[in-house]
Formats: sequence, structure tokens, C-alpha cells
Amino acid sequence: MAKLVIVESPAKAKTIGKYLGRNYKVTASMGHVRDLPASQLGIDVEHGYTPKYITIKGKQKLVKELKAEAKKADGVLLATDPDREGEAISWHLANILGLDPSAPNRVTFDEITKKGVQEGMAHPRAINMDLFNAQQARRELDRLVGYKLSPFLWRKVRRGLSAGRVQSVAVRLIRDREIEIENFKPDEYWNIDATLHPQGSRSHFVARLTAGADGKKLTVTNKEQADAIVASLDGKDYVISKLEKGKRRRQPAPPFITSTLQQDASRAYGFSATRTMRAAQTLYEGVDIAGHGTVGLITYMRTDSLRIADEAAAAAKQFIAGRWGDNYVCKTQRKWKSRSATAAQDAHEAIRPSMPDLTPDEVEQSISGDTAKLYRLIWSRFMASQMADCVQDTVSVTITAGDYLFRASGFRVAFDGFTALYEESTDDKQKKETALPELEQGQTLQLKSLTADQKFTQPPPLYTEATLIHALEENGIGRPSTYAPIITTIVDRGYVEKDQKKLKTTPLGQAVNQVMMEQFPAIVDVKFSADMEKKLDVVEAGQADWVQTVDEFYQGFAKSLETAEKNMEGKRVKVEDIPTDEICEKCGRPMVIKSGRYGKFVACSGFPECRNAHPLVKDTGGLCPLCGGHMLVRKSAKGRIYYGCSNYPKCNFMTWDEPVAEKCPQCGSTLFKKKGQLYCAKEGCDFVKPMEKK
Repeated sequence: MAKLVIVESPAKAKTIGKYLGRNYKVTASMGHVRDLPASQLGIDVEHGYTPKYITIKGKQKLVKELKAEAKKADGVLLATDPDREGEAISWHLANILGLDPSAPNRVTFDEITKKGVQEGMAHPRAINMDLFNAQQARRELDRLVGYKLSPFLWRKVRRGLSAGRVQSVAVRLIRDREIEIENFKPDEYWNIDATLHPQGSRSHFVARLTAGADGKKLTVTNKEQADAIVASLDGKDYVISKLEKGKRRRQPAPPFITSTLQQDASRAYGFSATRTMRAAQTLYEGVDIAGHGTVGLITYMRTDSLRIADEAAAAAKQFIAGRWGDNYVCKTQRKWKSRSATAAQDAHEAIRPSMPDLTPDEVEQSISGDTAKLYRLIWSRFMASQMADCVQDTVSVTITAGDYLFRASGFRVAFDGFTALYEESTDDKQKKETALPELEQGQTLQLKSLTADQKFTQPPPLYTEATLIHALEENGIGRPSTYAPIITTIVDRGYVEKDQKKLKTTPLGQAVNQVMMEQFPAIVDVKFSADMEKKLDVVEAGQADWVQTVDEFYQGFAKSLETAEKNMEGKRVKVEDIPTDEICEKCGRPMVIKSGRYGKFVACSGFPECRNAHPLVKDTGGLCPLCGGHMLVRKSAKGRIYYGCSNYPKCNFMTWDEPVAEKCPQCGSTLFKKKGQLYCAKEGCDFVKPMEKK
């Protein structure tokens, strides 16, 4: 009889099955098969926090089939993902199938290639109970908070609400940033810039006033001060009093870990964390590539580790030497220090291509869309990490003019190194340095213009998915596998909304955050949450008892809940409505935007006397090319924005292409934009024109 190998997904089963051959049957559990019951707490708090696990609804038939397959198989191997969740799935499968968790029936694959699968199969082990217990502790902590807090929020804010242990901290971070912005008081300052060029040269550059003649930093804070400085510089010579030349080396960024992959994919492609992880999972589990068959293209994508296998680094360097030349190869083995990887998490490598010589160009002949884009990002980042530094020739000049010092700096690339392939994107708009003309110490420069520009200090920006993930990671909140679900959850619950990539709390999110801050300060405390993560890591390392860890948390939480019930007895927090310009056609009162269990809607401010309400829709200002109805912004079941006619279902016109204000010059209809051009969708009109570049 063949041995049975159980993995999570059919895609992973297909890839692994190809490498194992006829002596193995590979099947999928379709993720978790057991969990705590949805209809009750499912934890015996009085007796050692014993969990009550049940088969997940809809999985009964699958479990029956797995039992039948296991019964006739010549042994069972559990090959779920190599992390806490994967270990938990394997433990539950072992329990269901009557396997001994201490027997060597657990195998893991860091990459799903022939070599990676053979390596994993050659080293079966027992289920790692420390890893499982860390997952079990996290699951119980989240269930205890969710099931105990949610009814409290129903009574004090609104029915149907729910709270999460880690999600609540994320909402707090977003709200704290908003309050910081609201309370920000800008400071005025002035930049005084001199545009200069050497005598007889057309090549000019800009130098900024930075100090007085004594070298002390000078900040110009008002127009009077700026005007006085500009006036005092009239007719003064601009002389290079100090010129420094040097070299600087720029190292490439390390290969991706989960958080940095999510951040870079957000900046580069606008991907949500969930979208990134979906594409990464596909790349890991296997795709069909011409000439290679079904193969996993990347190593495991949930990791905190920056470690790279020597063999992978050597393969990358061999490819780099062949593609760019030996001088582009990093001659040493760079070592990056992982910020928070535990010993168990460091068992994985960083995220890298499983076959470094398989280029994105070759891969893109077989796949496209999100997976192709993400593979190119992962491949480029990894390859760049094994390339030589970028070397720059730098020049810095100090220019004396009257009683003031101006400074300018620039560089020329002496050797492009890794930048020939990849440069990390950033959230901040960095000041761009450019090359300066040939300059000499003591040289007198010609003044082309002297300008004084008023500026104001800026508040910190609202969080985006990328910057929120960075903040969660910096503060030690959550783990790589939780970042995407955290953001998805707080958006789905209506506590946070996305506006042009920016994350903003809704009135509902603000009300819930207010209650949490006042009544459960520990739950939303950043340091407390980070300490909890560290305790789970200690459980994972086998250095703490999971039951004791859960109990320490729950005892304090239960007291907070009891105190909160007393503090808010007879009280209820009002969720602020958002005013609109719309007037109720039934009673004449203003209409407001309210948040309900199923999202936002427009209702009369006179509720409950007037119950007039309708769905919230956003009018684009464009008109339907079929019937002339208003084009409205709508969302698909998966959250993707599309545009539909207000006369639906009588008119079923819809499009993914955004309507614009500009009208068709041929027929007067609304124009739509798609792939850098505007077009008319009116039947019989073929008007198309390129969009103007900003």
C-alpha cells in the first residue's frame, strides 16, 4: 500500500505528488479541520483551560475520507506548513487519525522543489508540542478576549460588535496617529536657496543657507528675518570655503521576510497584505512553468529570519557573475541580524527564489498577474542582496557669502553594483542628490538667483498598510502570519476604512477604541501586547507552560472586565454620525451617514421618529453611456471597486474603468479611463485619446 501524505491545499498536493511518485498518495486537508466551537467559548476556564475542539462545520465529509485513506495506507505523514498554524493542523490530524504525536510522522518543506521535498522526507520527526502549544495559547487568548469582550461591546456600544486582542492595538495605533495629526501645530520656517554656477559654466546647482559665519546652525522662522538675510547678501561674493571629496558605499537591502515583502509589494504595486500573501502562497505551493512542470518558486513565505542557505547564495553569485560580470558579485557572505526571529522561526530561511537561476522573464512566459509581479520582486531583492555594493563619489561644499554659510552636496555613481537590478522603495519622499559641477576650493561662484521660500513643519502621515505593518513589527505586535489578517479584520469590522491607501478610523472604530482605552487599557497597550508576544515565543521555545501563560493573562483580564461592568453600568457610548448635505425628502431634516452591522448607510437624523434610509452610494459625476443614468461607485463581493449605472437592474451597464469629468468631443458622453488613455463607451463612437501626463 502507498503511504498517505497530508498537506493543506490541492495545489501543494499536486506539486509534492509529482516529486514523490507512485509509492505515495498526497491529499489535502483544506486548511484547519478542527477548531474551538463558534457558538460557545469552548474553553474550560475552571479546569486548566482545557479546549473543546470540534470538527469545523462542513469538514465532516472530508474528515471521514481522510480516516478511510489513512486506514488503508501503509503509514501516514503530516506535511503541513512549517509554522505554528501548520504544526497545529498536524496535531489535530494526528488526533483525528489516531496517530502517535511522538512518532516520526511529521515532515516539513522549506521549499517545494524536488530537492526540498526529498530533504524534508528524509528527516521525519515528532510533532513539535512546544510549537503547537504556542499556537494553542494564542488561539485561547484570542478566543477569551473575543468571547468575553464582544457581549460587553454589544451592551455599551452596539449589537453585533466584536473585539480582538491584537486587532484592538492596531486600531489604537491608527487612532493615536489621527489624534497626533489633529493636535499638530505647524511651525513656520524659511528655506533660503542660492542657485550658483562656476564662472563661464552653464552647469548650476542649488546651495542652502544652513549657518552663520561662526558655523552655528541657523533656522529662519519668519519673513522679516528671511528678508533681512536676503538684503544683507546683496552684492556679496559666494566663495567655496570648504570642499570635501570622498566615497561612500551603499549596501543592498537584505532578502525579504514576511513584513518587508508586504511593505514593498504595497509600495511597488499597491497590493494589500492579504493580496500579497495570497500570491506568495501560490508561488510557494507550486505553479506550472514551461520546461520545469509544477514547481514551488519561492521558499516558505511566513518567516522572520534573514538567514540564507550557503548553497542558495552560491547559486545566486554564479548567476550574477554570468549575467553582469564577476565584479558585480559580493565577495563576502553578508550576515543580517533578524530583529525578532525566535529559534524556531529561524529554522526557515528568508524569502527567496527556490531556483535562483530561474529568471522573472522566463517565469513570465508561463504565469502573469500578481504571482508574476511578486516573483519578480522576490527574485530581484534576493539577487541584489548577493551583489556588490553601489560605490558613489561624493562631493560636499561649504560656500561663504557675507555673514552666512551655504551648503550643497552631490554624488556621481562610480560603480552601480546592486542598483543595476533593484532599489528598495520607501514611504518617505527622500531629497534627491545630484552631481555637482567641477568645483575648486577658494573658487568664486556666480549667483543666478537667491530665493526665500516659506515652509511649515508637517504632521506625520496617516498610516498605510505598509507603514502600519512596519509599526506593528517595530513594536513587536503580532507575527508575520498575523499582519494580513489583522488589517483585513479591522476593515471588515468597520472600525477602519481605506481612503486612497490611507487607513482611517470610522466613527464606530473611534467609539470602540474609546471604550477600550478607558476600560481595558492593558489590552490596547502596545508594550503589554508586545510582552504577550514574547511570552508566546517563550512557550514556543519550550521554556514556559502554555496553561500558566494563558492563566496569567486571563486573571488580569477577568478583573478588568468586572471593573468595566461596574464603571459603565447604565451607560452607553454614542457612535457619532457623519453629516451630509442631503435633506430628508420625508421630513426635511438633514440626512446623516450611519454605520451598521453591514456597513455604512444614509439615514434621517430624526430617527426613530423618521425612519427614512437608503444605501450609501458615491456618485462619480459621470453618466451611463446606455441610458444616461448616474455612474455610481460600487464594490464587488471581493472588495474590488467597479462603476455601475444608478438605474440598475433596468440598466445593467457596469465597468471596471473609472468615469472622468471630461466629455467626449464627438458625442458629449462621459469618457472613461483605461491603461493611460481616455475612451468613449457610447455605442458607435470610437473616440480615444492618450491621457495627459502630470
